Amino acid sequence: MRSRFVFIVIMGALALGSAAWAHDYLGPQSCQGCHPDAFAAWKASPHARARESLSAVQQRDARCLACHSPNEAESKVAHVTCETCHGGGQYYSPRFVMKDAELARLLGLVDPSEKGCRTCHDASSPSLKPFDFVSKLKAIDHWTAERARRAGETKAP
Repeated sequence: MRSRFVFIVIMGALALGSAAWAHDYLGPQSCQGCHPDAFAAWKASPHARARESLSAVQQRDARCLACHSPNEAESKVAHVTCETCHGGGQYYSPRFVMKDAELARLLGLVDPSEKGCRTCHDASSPSLKPFDFVSKLKAIDHWTAERARRAGETKAP
């Protein structure tokens, strides 16, 4: 029964076509309910204010917005958000999907990688210092507290 349901969900998502995948951003508030610690860490990070770090002229420059607010043109979601790194959440965000990591990935959840970060954090950035992926990954850690909280929930009677 479960495998049939998964098959139907996947086939339905595929039937929507690739154009639908480009407009499946929900915004960072959609993540907050299930991932409050990760949301709080993001909210305190420079990514949450990436667009605001630009001057008024830069905020109209597509070259700047490509990194400081990459999903704004297609989804009206400003800044660098959860979905910028993890992919648009429309299909993987339901709780029943997120409980199955494999299904969530099949429906669009992305595990961020160094390659993904380097699309913006690269030598062509006008103000960026050298980028050390390992140290920067620690600086944006929003999963350690989340995992600890969830582990505590599963151990509670």
